[in-house]
Amino acid sequence: MHMLDSELAAYVNRQLEAVYPDGDHCVAEVASHIAPAKLRLMRCINEVKLWEPNKFNYLHSSQYCIFLYYLSNQIWRSGGSRQVCEKLFGLNKMLNGIDLFFEVEMPEVFFIGHSVGIVLAKASYSNYLVLYQNSTVGKNHGIAPVLESGVVMYPNTAIIGRSHIGKNAVISQGVGVVNQNIPADSLVFSGSGQLLLKKAKHNVLADIFRM
Repeated sequence: MHMLDSELAAYVNRQLEAVYPDGDHCVAEVASHIAPAKLRLMRCINEVKLWEPNKFNYLHSSQYCIFLYYLSNQIWRSGGSRQVCEKLFGLNKMLNGIDLFFEVEMPEVFFIGHSVGIVLAKASYSNYLVLYQNSTVGKNHGIAPVLESGVVMYPNTAIIGRSHIGKNAVISQGVGVVNQNIPADSLVFSGSGQLLLKKAKHNVLADIFRM
């Protein structure tokens, strides 16, 4: 599935016009930021084992989800139209069920397994972040978490508030980490109303990324 940058810009613009029929054409703003957004996306694609290198499939929902984020963030970084950024954010939410605002600074390399229900606040993120459905990173009283490189969030997990998650930590399904520090290389699960930690034995990142 390949489109020229001009074709991709027109495609995105048609989607925006369908969702926001206000007569405000976004194609010029989108077109001028397609190339740098795709360059950032390609870094992710080339790092993920399941994805063919140097190929962006706009029909692949996870790839397109990441692309729409990078496009909106690229426009915002460049001082472009905030209205277009907001429309792209809304389009991504409608298509992929993700709440990823354009002002959030995501890392250069991350992977979304399933985007539905993911909510990401303005926190500190690092490379090789892995996200699955219904994972949440949120603030508590205005304080946001810090995630070091290689953090894996399985479905229905949450990292909230003054939490510092160490390198290569794996948050097991259904676990919430609130105002707690997690050491590097930990497998985090819950039991008897508290968090339990084990040393991670399996390298989850090696299953996902070309490392």
